[in-house]
Order: sequence, then C-alpha cells, then structure tokens
Amino acid sequence: MATAPAILVVSPVALQTARKIAQELDAALIHGFLREGESGAEYDLTFSNTAEHMRGLFEAGRPIIGVCAAGIIIRALAPLLSDKQSEPPVLAVSEDGSAVVPLLGGHHGANRLAKQLAEALDGTAAITTAGDTAFSAALDEVPEGYSIGNPQAAKPVMAALLAGEQLKINGEAGWLVGSDLPISDSGSQQLTVTPQAKTAADGELIIHPKTHIVGLGCARGCPLEEVEALLLSALERANIAIGAVAAFTSIDLKADETAFNGLSQKYGIPLRVFSAVELEKQASRLQNPSDVVFAEVGCHGVSEGAALAAVGTNGHLVLPKQKTANATIAIASCQTPISSNSIGRARGRLHVVGIGPGRDDWRTPEASQWLSAADEVVGYGLYLDLVAPLIKGKQRHAFPLGAEEERVRFALERAATGRNVALVCSGDSGIYAMGALVYELLDRDENNGGVSDAARRIEVASSPGVSAMVALSNRIGAPLGHDFCAISLSDLLTPWETIQQRVTGAAQGDFTIGFYNPVSMRRRTQLAWARDKLLEYRPAETPVVLGSNIGRPQEKLTITCLGALEVDQVDMLTTVLVGSSQSKTGGNGCFVYTPRGYAKKIDAQLEQEQTKEEAKL
Repeated sequence: MATAPAILVVSPVALQTARKIAQELDAALIHGFLREGESGAEYDLTFSNTAEHMRGLFEAGRPIIGVCAAGIIIRALAPLLSDKQSEPPVLAVSEDGSAVVPLLGGHHGANRLAKQLAEALDGTAAITTAGDTAFSAALDEVPEGYSIGNPQAAKPVMAALLAGEQLKINGEAGWLVGSDLPISDSGSQQLTVTPQAKTAADGELIIHPKTHIVGLGCARGCPLEEVEALLLSALERANIAIGAVAAFTSIDLKADETAFNGLSQKYGIPLRVFSAVELEKQASRLQNPSDVVFAEVGCHGVSEGAALAAVGTNGHLVLPKQKTANATIAIASCQTPISSNSIGRARGRLHVVGIGPGRDDWRTPEASQWLSAADEVVGYGLYLDLVAPLIKGKQRHAFPLGAEEERVRFALERAATGRNVALVCSGDSGIYAMGALVYELLDRDENNGGVSDAARRIEVASSPGVSAMVALSNRIGAPLGHDFCAISLSDLLTPWETIQQRVTGAAQGDFTIGFYNPVSMRRRTQLAWARDKLLEYRPAETPVVLGSNIGRPQEKLTITCLGALEVDQVDMLTTVLVGSSQSKTGGNGCFVYTPRGYAKKIDAQLEQEQTKEEAKL
C-alpha cells in the first residue's frame, strides 16, 4: 500500500488492538480521540472531532483502519462516497481484534489488508466481496507490474464464474495459482495476459504485463498533441497496448518538458529520466546514433538510449526511433514486468507546505497528504516537531532560524536528485514564509546566487495554510472583518525606513493591521514606534489583540487597546492585530470585530422607508 494507513481509536479500550496493528504495519500511526483533561501522550496524533478527522483523511486519499464500530465510520464517510475506483481502503476492526471488516476498497487493497490483520490479531477477516469469498481471488485486483485493459469486463466475467461457468487462462497469470477459480482449457470465460493491443471478445478480461518502455525525445516546447500522436502511432505499429507501458523515459534535460509531463499525467504512466552519461553507455546498442544529438546533449541518442537504459541488458528495442518534425520515440521491451521505481530517476518534486499554526484539525487534507507522501522533509526544527507524527520514519533535515536561504536551497537541490521533498512552513507558505524565497531562487541566475539547472527542472507546488493573522482573528472574533493589511516589523530584510512608510500609509488608510515579527531579542523599539504613529491617526481606545501559540495548547490571547499597548507584553511568537478606527470590543471585553457598515446600510434603508411613509401621509 503506497500510503501508510491511519489507525483510528475513539475509545482507550481499543488502544491495545491499535498497537498490535501498528506493530504489524510499518509507518502506520495511531490517531486517538482526545477527551477533555487527557494528554493524548499514548497516541501519535490526536483529534477532537471524529467525523471531521476521518473525512479529512479520506479526502486526502489516506487508507483508514478504524478500531471501532463500523457504524461510526459509515456515518462519517457516507456523504463523501462517489467513485469506488479512486477511494482509499477503509476497514473497521472490533476493539478486541476478533473481527476485521473491509468496508471500502475491497479490491484495492482492503481485502488483502484485512486478511493480513486478521492473521496478526488472531481474528477473522469478514470479507463480503463475492469473488474473494467464493474463489479466494478477485479478477479486478492484479499485482504490481500489471494493468487491466478492459476493467469494465471484470464484473460480468466474475458473475459468470459465480453462476457456474469456467475460466480459460491465456498467458501467464501466476498470481492466481492457489486460488479456487474454476480454471479449464475449455472455459467459456477468458483471462488473457498479453502486452499486445487486443480487442476483447465477449466474456474476456485482458491483463497487460508492464514489460515495455517508451523512450521520448523532442525539441523544447514541442506540443503535447504532436508527442501524443507519435506515441499512439508507434504503439499501433509495434502492436503494444498503452497498458503494457511501464514508464516514459528521456534525458534529464527534459525532466520539465511540458509535453512529456502532460503525457505522463494523462495516461498515468510515470516519467523517468537519465543523465547524458547514463544514456551514452547505450551507444553501441543504438540503431540510429547521431553525432548531431551528441554535440547537442552529450549522448548519441535520446529516445532509443532512454528506452534501452530502462530495460537493461536483458531487453531490446522492438521499435527503433520514429520521428516527427519536433519529436522522437522508441520502444524497448523486457521479458518480465518492470518496476518504474527501479529505473532512472523521477523528475523531482518540491511541495511547499503551509501547516497552519500546527494544530492538526487546522491543517488542510492536501498538506497532510503531501507530508505523508514525501520522501524527505526540510524545515525549521520547531515546525517539523509540530508535524512529527506525519513524518515519522522519513529523512528529516532541520535548520535553525536565520538559515532560511540555506534551508530553501537545500530543499530545491534535494528535489533535483529526483526526490519528493516537503518544505515545511508554519502558517501559510506564501505569507512571510518560504514560498517567495523558493520562487526567488528559481528566478535568479545561477551565477547570481540561483540554484542549479537541475533544480530549475523540478515540479514545485504550494499548499495553503491558516496564517497566524487569520487564525488570531477567528479566535478573538472578527477584527479582520473589513479592509486590512499585514506588515512585518523585522528590518533584517527590509530597511526600517521602508517599514515606517508602510506603517504610516496603513495608518492613514485606516486599515486594521496584522503585525508580524513585532519584536526580537535585539529589536525592542519598532513596535513602540508603530504604536505611537498609529495613535496619531486613531483613538487610544482602538482595540489591540495579542496572540501567541495560536491553536496550540499554550495558546494565549489578550485584548488591550492601542494607548495601553506595551512592548513587554509581546514576544517573538506573538502576532499583533491593531484595529482600525471603526473596530470595536464587545461582549464585556470578550471579542473584537470590525464592522463592514451593515448597520449604516440598515439605518439608511429604515430612514428611506420612513420617508416614503411620511410622503404618503
């Protein structure tokens, strides 16, 4: 299973069973329901709302093992059920471990996992899918290295077998040895294992072994349509099904080629790349070597070389280089299915992840999914500690405060080696965090402090998080209810004169202001200056909200006013919200809000209606 399951516990009684499951499954974490007054130390991760937490995991594609009543899981996930082909496995395990029930994804790993857990727990796997119960096998669940050519035929073929008909197997299907399938050379139903493109007959299920590699080359910026047309014509000429292709391959200079990545995404086939040195080792095996290509990229052939490098010495070309005006393609094959992870390297990916304030239920499902899927994680040590359960067992690179550029550069270069790297930021990755620095380094020339060419070819994506300013506003009411801005008071990267101009402009514009980095060990005067400047434009009674460790157990919220704001009330972990002249404190000092003018609108409407009534009189 590609993603480690989450083991959910809603009652301490189930903890012992959950621990046995975690011991059986590497990297699986125990998520526990945290009751008031409990520390949650016995769990890897805690939650306070079972249904919301479960839905977040499900939407992130995370397999779920609930050590609880099946009804709890069903009621939580029922509104989300839509496409069974894309839904992750979900299992219910009784608290004593005696019963393991695959609820969803039976043929996508849940049945197999249920059997494994039942054996480990000395319990019973309550599998209800017809094929598994009757034949101990499912035709629509094939092992790694194979794909189903016509998945819509699996159900009717299995139904025919359950009705008493027999199955004829054409080709090698070793994974079905030991099953109770009614196999016969004269069977009316057929299972055909072949790499060839084939139109299925009635009652025939086609399985493709992934024994072929497609090597690609093209001019920079070649249209996807041109490459795809060449691919389809090449496969047709070689009589190879797209489902028999284990990977698209090319030279690493093409790792970011839009057409190749588009092709990979469209067909769900990974793109793997090789260096010019690795491709040149295939020079003696090429059918169409080119000195022009060698002069351009350092090897005598890209498409043929990439296909041959992937299949190794046990493989051979089945279709030499074919070309169009801007693209080339070659196909090689191997005797046995090929694991794409074992050839070349991936493009490399950097996910810039905003984790919010660090609170589990304030982190987006996408952020959790990216952290779980990462090979390595990079970040400030405190931020990595906040997501420790999600990155357990992963290679971790912690950097101190003040080493931001080194941190980002390191993450980019690690991704350039083909790894899936997560760069962890608190709050939102694009607000006073590492997102902007990532793109700045990618935009710089390498001779001017930029990153390597290989790092520029990686995939970069950012996941939003709850920012400190937004989190604080929601915790205390709605001080950001009308126009607002954010200003960092740190002069490490921005001249103090520029900061002063921005504070003055915000004061004149009467914005609610979120101050980040208000003080540090050495900076004690900037916040006082900002307070005094704001007092020139708004009353001393203007509400001010101070928040530190927002959303964490050590959370501290304070409501004061601009005239009473003291620097010693604020530390490095504090976010400061200063209201506009319209902001108000309400609820006997319990909340702060900034009205948008609805009351004025209502008053105007009432006045207008009153005027109309008076006119009638």
